[in-house]
Amino acid sequence: MNNTSSTLFDKVWDSHVVRKIEDGPDVFFIDRHFIHEVTSPVAFGGLENRGLKVMFADKTFATADHNTPTINQHLPVQDPLSANQLKALETNSAKYGISHWGLNNPKNGIVHVVGPENGITLPGMTIVCGDSHTSTHGAFGAIAFGIGTSEVEMVLASQCIMQPKPKKMRINVNGKLAKGVTAKDVALYIISRLTAAGATGYFVEYAGEVFENLSMEGRMTVCNMSIEMGARGGMIAPDETTFAYLKGKDKAPKGEAWDKSLAYWKTLKTDSEATFDKEFNFDAADIEPMITFGTNPGMGMGISKHIPVSQDTASGNASYEKSLNYMGFHEDEAMLGKKVDYVFIGSCTNGRIEDFRAFASIIKGRKKAEHVTAWIVPGSHVVEQQIKEEGILDILTEAGFQLRQPGCSACLAMNDDKIPAGKYAVSTSNRNFEGRQGPGARTMLASPLVAAAAAVTGVVTDPRELL
Repeated sequence: MNNTSSTLFDKVWDSHVVRKIEDGPDVFFIDRHFIHEVTSPVAFGGLENRGLKVMFADKTFATADHNTPTINQHLPVQDPLSANQLKALETNSAKYGISHWGLNNPKNGIVHVVGPENGITLPGMTIVCGDSHTSTHGAFGAIAFGIGTSEVEMVLASQCIMQPKPKKMRINVNGKLAKGVTAKDVALYIISRLTAAGATGYFVEYAGEVFENLSMEGRMTVCNMSIEMGARGGMIAPDETTFAYLKGKDKAPKGEAWDKSLAYWKTLKTDSEATFDKEFNFDAADIEPMITFGTNPGMGMGISKHIPVSQDTASGNASYEKSLNYMGFHEDEAMLGKKVDYVFIGSCTNGRIEDFRAFASIIKGRKKAEHVTAWIVPGSHVVEQQIKEEGILDILTEAGFQLRQPGCSACLAMNDDKIPAGKYAVSTSNRNFEGRQGPGARTMLASPLVAAAAAVTGVVTDPRELL
């Protein structure tokens, strides 16, 4: 492909290739490396065994999030495995001179929330982390993807990684989103249409009016979910919304450096003649508030619809049946009115201030359903502070909800916030696999608006009726 017609992905990828290996992967330079307590201890152990140092400690950022409790963070962590991993992150960060935001640090939070809010994530960068939802950072026009433990070690030691260049896909969504339809619904809709494996082997660029009109928070939600259709990552071209969000952020460029960066960032868009290996077009008018009914994020539907019958779905009948059995649901049933036991708002998908504003817009003046346990978990201390300053905490308290402390919480069963077996949770997180939120837990993925509607009614409810 000639230089006059490159995609956004090509521009960022090609500018980071250190060496091409014939018929093999590219050796690829990494601008930012995020680490957390779960995937880093083994990688540091590998460095130790080989007598290696961290090549660029200033490009590496550590935060504790997966194993952290979301109440009483000032007390010692009870779970021994979690406590050990958190301690290892702190020790390794100190040893190698890596910036570390541990529990009780005012900058602590979920890795994919604190990176952007501190201006560590910038357009045109390559970003990795030992966590699949690193794709979140693609919202800034960065190439961001999750890596395995051995790759974490490779990046610590060399600041490079070996990667075959993925194929390219563009997903266009045009038109205007209807009332009550959020970025999370757009993501769940696309995945329901493409299936949970529909973008395997591709890096996705999201384009069209819907993404241009989304806030940075909304764009992060969409890019975060790219991984749930098998994509290597997702990205959105940076624009005035991106630049306004980054300006003045702690680690963002300042003064002359800002002007220089801005000039470069403005070149980061797909040229009109550039081609993709695959392209999809969707209409915003077709999207309504979504909810999942099965055990992968592709098993989603418009909240007013009925559960599809197996021959209408892309998955095989046997696995479809198994999924519905696990959930205790049946083909052709309505989702509306189904009992909800737990509601979780938070995670790297929906733990930003905009998500809590949306949640509050529905619960204001209402009360939490008595039988519902609700976990309201900000993605960072910065978000927690905003919730307090904007009066959202008062709305939550008034309605009978409690605000917890930042962390990954009930997104994954790695800390104390586990959904009990057989219970139903409406969750704003990203995965509804069997046991993801706790052994036997039954997860319905949804937006903060759908979660709020369930929290006050106690059943799956169309949020448009409460707005």
